[in-house]
Amino acid sequence: MMSFMQLVFEQIRVGGDRNFGYLLGDRTGREAVLIDPSYSPEVLVTRAQEQGMAVTHIINTHGHPDHINGNERAVELTHAKVVAHSLLKPDIALENEGDVAFGSIRLKALHTPGHASDHLVLYDAANRIVITGDLIFVGKVGGTRSDSDARDEWNSLQRVLAAIPDDVTVWPGHDYGARPSSTMALEKATNPFLLCKDVEEFLRLKSGWAAFKKEHGLR
Repeated sequence: MMSFMQLVFEQIRVGGDRNFGYLLGDRTGREAVLIDPSYSPEVLVTRAQEQGMAVTHIINTHGHPDHINGNERAVELTHAKVVAHSLLKPDIALENEGDVAFGSIRLKALHTPGHASDHLVLYDAANRIVITGDLIFVGKVGGTRSDSDARDEWNSLQRVLAAIPDDVTVWPGHDYGARPSSTMALEKATNPFLLCKDVEEFLRLKSGWAAFKKEHGLR
């Protein structure tokens, strides 16, 4: 008799500045990970436990405090290993094109600096899910502190656009857009930052974003 994985994927509002945390797991294999549990690690751990799954890893998209401040409590509750880019010196370092496996799920990492030098995008190809952290929001992209960081972010965006198929669902690190999630196709068609024809246009849009939002009635 064939056994099929039962995917568990929950987007949870964890507090902070409209932060999202994620529970991703294989109920059949009884293993799960927490992604950016942030301000509410107890909530994500409880949801895993209620579905009979052990949390094997706590994964951070990047090291900004609003994404990692729940790590210590999450580790205390689960005894799981923390996984992040090597710049953060985690228990398990995840580099570009590296992956982490749990149950029958395999998450691939893309190193996407710009918003943060240690930023990772996490891609589950089998289930058509990409967790974009603070790189791509619904209708927006992550903030940058300098033109140099913005150029890095532009390059990261181009690699993600090339690597992730249009039908993949996009799950961001904050609830900053008109919807809590999107698809790659929809973001390519409507996100003004992804519509820029080159990095110079991208930089101009970044510098004039407040005026652009006002002109187009965006929040």
